[in-house]
Amino acid sequence: MRELIFDTETTGFDPLSGDRLIEIGLVEMVDRSLTGNHYHVYVNPERDVPEGAVKIHGLTTEFLADKQVFSEVMDEFLEYIGDDSVLVAHNADFDMRFINWELEHAGRPIIHKKRFIDTLAIARTKYPGAANSLDALCKRFSINNAHRTLHGALLDAEILAEVYIELLGGRQGGMDLSVIKEARAIVEKKKREHRRFPASAEDLVAHTEFLKKLKDPIWNQ
Repeated sequence: MRELIFDTETTGFDPLSGDRLIEIGLVEMVDRSLTGNHYHVYVNPERDVPEGAVKIHGLTTEFLADKQVFSEVMDEFLEYIGDDSVLVAHNADFDMRFINWELEHAGRPIIHKKRFIDTLAIARTKYPGAANSLDALCKRFSINNAHRTLHGALLDAEILAEVYIELLGGRQGGMDLSVIKEARAIVEKKKREHRRFPASAEDLVAHTEFLKKLKDPIWNQ
């Protein structure tokens, strides 16, 4: 199964109010293992980036001015995600809303909601009432995110991939063959060893006296 753990950065909170997508980051996971493959792009929002947003992700109007607009990166993005990969995001509704607005604005079909998995929803189900932000989950799972001084789509996607694995139960222990052989050897040794509990002289006397009280005891047959 191919899953793409992703994150976006935007100029604000609502595309219907004029906010736009400015960064997309995705990391690829196949059968719950990271492949090292990723997709990352900055997008010119064709508008200014508010100072409040810059404080969150550090992406300024000037930095984005020479980047491609979404319609120019759209085909590459759609080719990368394909038709059947699962898209995993933290608070997926937010990212999905911006991506689908951009696709619809460009005259393309939107991505169906059934393709998205929301790690925030998973975390709220597993840890109701607890803090479930990405930073809070990193702390819960002892994932190092000290390098996350600002939000960044690719960096956050990479961190989220680790969080997602933990939410699903964590990675299986490494299949070290030497450890397996040692474990098997211990098991085989235990199978071969027969524990012996010899009766003491007192036990034998007590057992003989007990048999005398029985009529045709099976032990005498």
